[in-house]
Amino acid sequence: METRLLYYFLTVAKEKNITKSAELLHITQPTLSRQLTQLEESIGQQLLIRGKKGIQLTEAGKLFERRAQDILDLIDKTTAELNYEEELVGTISIGTADCQASNELLSQLVSHCQKQYPHILFDFYCAEAKLVIEKLNQGLIDIGLLLEPVDLDGFDYIRLPFKEKWGIMINADHPLSKKDVLHPQDLIDIPLFFNMKRVLIQDEIRHWAQDYYKDYHFIGSFNLSTNMTSFIEKNLGAALCVEGTSANQYYPQIKFVPIEPPIYSNTVIAWKKNRPQTAIMKKIIELFNEMNK
Repeated sequence: METRLLYYFLTVAKEKNITKSAELLHITQPTLSRQLTQLEESIGQQLLIRGKKGIQLTEAGKLFERRAQDILDLIDKTTAELNYEEELVGTISIGTADCQASNELLSQLVSHCQKQYPHILFDFYCAEAKLVIEKLNQGLIDIGLLLEPVDLDGFDYIRLPFKEKWGIMINADHPLSKKDVLHPQDLIDIPLFFNMKRVLIQDEIRHWAQDYYKDYHFIGSFNLSTNMTSFIEKNLGAALCVEGTSANQYYPQIKFVPIEPPIYSNTVIAWKKNRPQTAIMKKIIELFNEMNK
């Protein structure tokens, strides 16, 4: 599949109009329509719905739009890296958890590179481990800063000295916020938000809570604790998370209370095994190793 077809499709998906898209692409309308039809035939799916109100994407079209943009972004990134390999000029993409290690280590990294390698551009992607690993596997990001437990099969990694303590974010006016620690029975009848997609940490929480777990009232899931701040500020529930999240540092109406017995998550820097590394990526891994000594 030619990359120009991806550009054509993305332009139409954005403009929702064949005539305007053809003008922007400097081709004729019949040519563009023919190319789009051939694209649909080649992948065996209808991507566009052509109607009086303009162009709409089918569900397959919406998926194709995301993947097409990922492919073009990766091509642009690779081209830039190849052109500037010698000078350490280009972009490094880092996926990261919202945690203490991210807040402290990445700021040190950026500070160092601004002084020593000012032409390195950072592209940060903050998400849960599963999404970061997905993008690492796809080659859309270079390095991941991850909270354990996480499956690191197929990755090289550096284990960091940061240990992230688990607890709950809760409104500062809630009675539980006055406690120094929270035991499993304290969370009964509290509306709880928790990242239910993290199966490994969910197992740890279940083991910690023992028989009390079945009485917990989970009302929602999330991938970034900062998404929960408005709910907690309105006293609509509490969120199980790590202490190092930025939400615990910048919202005075929110308090973090650790759980007891304690649960800790280690943090790692990970990248794909046996994948060619650019000079920039090699340098960033080298700097992470130096900061970890």
